[in-house]
Amino acid sequence: MDDSDAGPQLRRVRSQRNGRAVMAESTEPAVGPTGGPATPPKVLPWMLAYTLGRLVIAAALVGLLWAVGLGGYPALLFGALLSMPVAYFLLQPVRDRFTEALAARSVARRAAKEELRTRLSGPPTD
Repeated sequence: MDDSDAGPQLRRVRSQRNGRAVMAESTEPAVGPTGGPATPPKVLPWMLAYTLGRLVIAAALVGLLWAVGLGGYPALLFGALLSMPVAYFLLQPVRDRFTEALAARSVARRAAKEELRTRLSGPPTD
């Protein structure tokens, strides 16, 4: 499909292999199915999914270390340390969706702010 007939789009966030996010600027404001402004995706579900995923991975690694025989404080430290790279790779799709939702929310807020400024400035005077 050609991008020219895709219509207006929200800012898209893509993750590259080097770990940096790349944002493509939107040329037009996003339009919803009713013709009004598009509603940005919810941020809270993705934030909760990412946070719970990190906690589950850390708890699983601490439990695994305890099962192997490393107990107490060292298991907590090593479990927390090992959970960082594991979560980085396992939770990448959730993190990308979370970043997309944050970027879309930012675009929507900027558009609303600009609309408010336009309305508050009044009609143009010649």
